[in-house]
Amino acid sequence: MELTKGNDAVNVVKKIYAPFTDEEISARVAKLVTPDGINAEVEVIFQSTNNLHKACPDHKGDWYFSGDYPTPGGNRVSCKAFVNYVSGLNERAY
Repeated sequence: MELTKGNDAVNVVKKIYAPFTDEEISARVAKLVTPDGINAEVEVIFQSTNNLHKACPDHKGDWYFSGDYPTPGGNRVSCKAFVNYVSGLNERAY
């Protein structure tokens, strides 16, 4: 799997999010951030990617779960965060 193309990082994590809806991603994030033993329903709400594009029509990227990051640095952070997650490392990717 190629992680760089020239000087640009390739966001290989983008393929992970592709098959899921915004609602499915939101539900999974809520599950991940809900502490064990909590007696409350946690819901994560974020603006959809389509509405983000409507709100910021001239912006070059999402910084969202689409994986369409506007900078090579965003792609590198995304890939590093995924490696941290798979490796069980609880640390920042930047």
